[in-house]
Amino acid sequence: MTFVVVAAVSGCIVEAPSGEKASPEKARAVIAQVPPATVQNGANLEGKVEIVGATLNPGKAMPGETVRVTVFFKVLEQMDQDYMVFVHADDVDGRTDRINADHKPAGGNYPTNQWKKGETVKDEFSLYVPPGMPVRGLSLYLGFWDPKTDSRMKLTNPDRVKSDGNNRILIAQIPIGT
Repeated sequence: MTFVVVAAVSGCIVEAPSGEKASPEKARAVIAQVPPATVQNGANLEGKVEIVGATLNPGKAMPGETVRVTVFFKVLEQMDQDYMVFVHADDVDGRTDRINADHKPAGGNYPTNQWKKGETVKDEFSLYVPPGMPVRGLSLYLGFWDPKTDSRMKLTNPDRVKSDGNNRILIAQIPIGT
């Protein structure tokens, strides 16, 4: 029996605005879109859940675009309440209104009061940046909120993660614009 090995090499050809071919070094350095950004966190909320980290895709956005956010929660202890995930995207300079993306975790398909100790739960949501929004970046804060009592789960390790002191955990800063 004979085997034929075929190798394919993928490349990228970048042209300068003048129509010239870019050098191979430049062709490897230029990308069409900012890749996803992955950040680790480690926020512990009341010893019941840890915000492990998040992925933002793309890692930078323009006004009028949507950023897809995936957050990973490690269940440390069973929770009695059915919490919502609150999401606040604030202008890094504090000049514009907040974008809210509050939601039920896991697309509403897996309430927090059903989470089992030891599980890692993936929560995905989208953050739409309105056209013309005059910001250079957004600070993405989140946490858990009980709508029945209007209270947030408390951050138990504020010395290890960034927060605003009001149980809003800073997950990432998303660059906006050119």
